[in-house]
Amino acid sequence: MVNNFALITPEFLITGLAFLILSVDFFIRSDRQHFMAYIACAGLIGILIFSLVSLWNVEDKLYNGLLVIDSYSLVFKSFFLILGGFIILSSIEYVKRHLEHPGEYYGIIVFTILAMMLMAMSGELLTAYIALELLSFGLYVLVNLDRYNAKSNEAGTKYILLGALSSALLLYGISQIFGLLGTTRFDEIHYILSATNELSPGVLVGLILIISGLGFKVAAVPFHMWAPDTYEGAPTPITAYLAIGSKAAAFALILRFFTEALMPAVDDWQPIIIIIATLTMVVGNLIALVQKNIKRLLAYSSIGHVGYLMLGLASMASINSEGVISLAKSHLASNAIMFHLMAYGITNLAAFLSVTTIYNSTGKENISSFAGMAKRAPFLSMVFAVSLFSLAGLPIFAGFTSKFYLFTAASAQGLLWLAGVAIFASLLSMYYYLIVIRQLYIEAPSDETPIQVPKLTVALLSTLLLGIVWLGIYPAPLINLLQHASDTILTLNSVSQLTLSLDYATFR
Repeated sequence: MVNNFALITPEFLITGLAFLILSVDFFIRSDRQHFMAYIACAGLIGILIFSLVSLWNVEDKLYNGLLVIDSYSLVFKSFFLILGGFIILSSIEYVKRHLEHPGEYYGIIVFTILAMMLMAMSGELLTAYIALELLSFGLYVLVNLDRYNAKSNEAGTKYILLGALSSALLLYGISQIFGLLGTTRFDEIHYILSATNELSPGVLVGLILIISGLGFKVAAVPFHMWAPDTYEGAPTPITAYLAIGSKAAAFALILRFFTEALMPAVDDWQPIIIIIATLTMVVGNLIALVQKNIKRLLAYSSIGHVGYLMLGLASMASINSEGVISLAKSHLASNAIMFHLMAYGITNLAAFLSVTTIYNSTGKENISSFAGMAKRAPFLSMVFAVSLFSLAGLPIFAGFTSKFYLFTAASAQGLLWLAGVAIFASLLSMYYYLIVIRQLYIEAPSDETPIQVPKLTVALLSTLLLGIVWLGIYPAPLINLLQHASDTILTLNSVSQLTLSLDYATFR
């Protein structure tokens, strides 16, 4: 099999861009180092255009299936490139004020985008693990980059230690799967599981370890303990990156792995995912109720949203009392997961950019410090309030539409009680979002000095605001694109393989 390396030209370009930024850092004057952000952003836009032109409707594999180039990976690549550009541009003022080495900061962000792209392309467990570790090591450095900040140091230490534990669990789970099934490729795992009456205890242990390792990466309960302290101590733009980028990359891998490899064993892993989803939705939103720091509140909010995504994953197939597996509505669940990742990403970017802008002016992160902010920065407060309403799932905003798709997917697969739990958790979240909005609009400010919002920040906030409203009112174009991506991971080949399953499950 001849490998066409032109298919991974975007990854080569991303690597070159990262090294270019690190090299320019040696020669550019300190008062002009913010230009590296524009270089990085221009490079990401160029790579995005190149990827869309060269890879549109391309379906191929490299290294006998280790890397998969398809519409699914292209959708996530595009999302990661756009996200990276927004994170870099929204970081400029923060980096000027708080960080010493802009070149390292922007360069490492670009390297982590490379890792995310590789995760979305991975068709084999060890390849996915290597890409995940590349992402993790970049995030470890970014969280700890403000080295003179005690909170940043503490956050980085906790993140590294618990990240190493999760990587060990994941790697041990992969070794179990390889030792017992003889392969780590998704398509081969699918074929073997389809031809097996039931999972052996060893394979089940390996699967549980892999789920646990991935649960750490996305901060699902009970593997969430690192998230609040890490979110609070990390530089605020990196907190946004952790909340959006790392979770989107992990779910890009999870969705491909569970659909292309584990679907024949859905009756074994679905109960585990349902339990994790229930705990994550309830615990995340309950603990958020008592938070006083805005970054910790958004950390627990993001944990709750991971629960909603896990709900979508649990809805990938339905199983009746006779053990019959149906994939008839799997597209609805996969589309809902991808749509929620993107709607949540846009919404959270707006929320964190608002928090970053306020922090740059006040140096405070407590929710009480936002008192009267609507008088000091009306447009900023309006965008922040809209992003919180969207996270809560109120109509006309992106968060409402994405939650509607997720809850509909769960209901369509017969998980009505789980959808009820999700609605209850979403109602809980409304309370703590309203606490923040109360501070913005009702409480009196201690300082009435207007906050000057940079023009670039206004432009970014305006773009995100339009995205939140557009996806809430007219999501059809994006849903159609995501449907095309779903077709590549829920293929007729997967369906035909699933019919090989024996007594324990029948495909319908």
